[in-house]
Amino acid sequence: MRVKFRHLEVFDALIEAGSVSRAAGRLNLSQPAVSIALANLEDELGYRLFHRDRGFFAPTNEALLLHDEVRQGLNAMARIEQRSDEIRTGRTGSIVIGTNGAMSINFLPQVVARFQRESPGTYIELRVRSSRQVASWVSTRQVDIGLIDAPVPVAGLTAEHFDMECVCILRADDPLAREDVITPQLLSDRPVIAVTGDHVVDRQLITIMSQAEARLVYSGSSYFYAIARQLVAAGESLAIVDPANGKAPLGDGVIWRPFKPAIRHELVIITSRDHPLGQAAGRMLCQIREGIGAVSAA
Repeated sequence: MRVKFRHLEVFDALIEAGSVSRAAGRLNLSQPAVSIALANLEDELGYRLFHRDRGFFAPTNEALLLHDEVRQGLNAMARIEQRSDEIRTGRTGSIVIGTNGAMSINFLPQVVARFQRESPGTYIELRVRSSRQVASWVSTRQVDIGLIDAPVPVAGLTAEHFDMECVCILRADDPLAREDVITPQLLSDRPVIAVTGDHVVDRQLITIMSQAEARLVYSGSSYFYAIARQLVAAGESLAIVDPANGKAPLGDGVIWRPFKPAIRHELVIITSRDHPLGQAAGRMLCQIREGIGAVSAA
């Protein structure tokens, strides 16, 4: 079987875009060219990749099973092209960091900016996906450094665990702002933004509030801690978030207070066990460690 790289690009674009016309627009191709490439790929593979009938267009089960492998292959090719460009242009190197989102908005951009001030010319890519996807990328060397939630879902990785104590965030004009510590009793009957509703932080808060016989009222969920902070800034809710997002000095009118009993967010930094980091990535790893230590201790 000889599958052409362009055919894989077309297949990936069709999965992501959901239609021939949108995929053609992404790839700057004509719709007939996309259709021909898809037909050639299906002929080469020996099975259909999409259901096509009177305007209905959807991937087959076989296409969904194949897509993860195709995406990894395309990412690997992108890394090869990127490395080749670095060699040709003489850039000092590149670093790819993957994170599940918790550290992607208010933490990593600051670390990256500091690193590039000290190491100009280093190309840094940030990828935001699920913890499982980030772990998979690190294990296949598509990502140099991963920041994920515990537990680590993939074997063969070096994992550094950081136990971070979450904080309660609220508006500076909230009546609870006068308190030094937020307790379950103070949080009782107040609207609270959940992480996902079933995140490890949510589960800890539910248990603590139940044991204190305090009423927990969820007003919504946000998936990202940084979005929870924006919801707190814009409304009257409170939230329990990690210290990197909770303590960030954003000038948005949101302050933080310790929450007791403590709620923990376990962050894990993962790297490949079998392939040591390059010099630039090694320095970046040290700065990430230092940054986590600083926000945890602040």
